[in-house]
Amino acid sequence: MGNCIRKNVRNSGNEDEVDFRGGNVHVITSKSDWEQKIAEANKDGKIVVANFSATWCSPCRTVAPVYRELSEKYPSLIFLTIDVDNLMDFCWSWDISATPTFFFLKDGQQLDKLIGAYGPELEHKIRLLDQSCQAPTDATLPLR
Repeated sequence: MGNCIRKNVRNSGNEDEVDFRGGNVHVITSKSDWEQKIAEANKDGKIVVANFSATWCSPCRTVAPVYRELSEKYPSLIFLTIDVDNLMDFCWSWDISATPTFFFLKDGQQLDKLIGAYGPELEHKIRLLDQSCQAPTDATLPLR
């Protein structure tokens, strides 16, 4: 699939853009939105999957439906999307050098990172993180 390093100005018309909303994906449009969602996740002990993307980026457009589907499949995680063009300074603070870049966070700390639109690898990482945060059920507890 690959990733985008910079904007292709010739291909930046609205007809080539994609909407990253849908499923259980929260679109972050400001730093305060980000802080609010991170605070929610921290309070609830949830893992955050943050997708730093751009609407003009072909690999980002390709992986967007996969990301939306994963957000529905794994409701115990919080899925965020940040458009690198709308929050440039914020994205620079995360050292985003290519899109899409996915960060996996818990308690505000980075657990993992994935650069590129690799749907199967993205799903694998999300599945492992989801399994790691699942509380044991009574059936899995040792008998006393």
